[in-house]
Amino acid sequence: MFNERTFLSGIENMKMAIEVIAEAAPDAIQLPPGTAPILQAIPGKHRPALVLRTDIANIYGNPLPSQLFSEMIDRAVEQGVALDAACVVVNLLMLPDQPEVYRACVRNVNSLKRQCEIYGMPLMVEPLVMQDNSKGAYMVDGAIDKILPLVRQAAELGADIIKADPCDNVEEYHRVVEIAQGLPVLVRGGGRVSDQEILIRTKQLMEQGARGIVYGRNVIQHHNPGGMTRALMAIVHDKASVEQASRHIG
Repeated sequence: MFNERTFLSGIENMKMAIEVIAEAAPDAIQLPPGTAPILQAIPGKHRPALVLRTDIANIYGNPLPSQLFSEMIDRAVEQGVALDAACVVVNLLMLPDQPEVYRACVRNVNSLKRQCEIYGMPLMVEPLVMQDNSKGAYMVDGAIDKILPLVRQAAELGADIIKADPCDNVEEYHRVVEIAQGLPVLVRGGGRVSDQEILIRTKQLMEQGARGIVYGRNVIQHHNPGGMTRALMAIVHDKASVEQASRHIG
């Protein structure tokens, strides 16, 4: 959805990628409208739930375009209902010196909130604080004093679920959980890191009150995406140790 070549690694063949992950039985898979039907075509009651991505932004390219935007898909919640989604998700982007993108995101959240209430659809908001784009593309900013107010804004705009980045010092993540006012906080995975790093970080985050994780590249770009999914699920659901979880990867 973000028109960025580096995000395609591991999902060039979307049908195969979705089937591999679905077989590992995560709770849900986040997909955009065009490829969500691949997941929903998998037969049986035990397929993962669909979380529908509802917005498109052009902030990840290098070099950046002269004008940045964040646009929502048409009648997003209706599309979610038609696709039998369990939840819809939208960004709340805070980019340095880009107030118009931020304003567009606030409008998107406001618009979705009322639609979600009407249809009984849970709303996941993704508050993302980005660093200055001096390297030609925005990268995540893990400064907790920037993350906290944006997470709180997401809660006050009416999010049912918060999907937030880890902070620079993982041991402070309980403050993000607290600021969300009792809403379930799911943690983004961010850029690709080693198996040991992602498993240790996940364990630390769960121990501080995170309710779950939403990982993309650290799963789908892994040499064994199914095994990594099972390893992470063991930490999230079974409170497995890092050593125990690692056995799923092989």
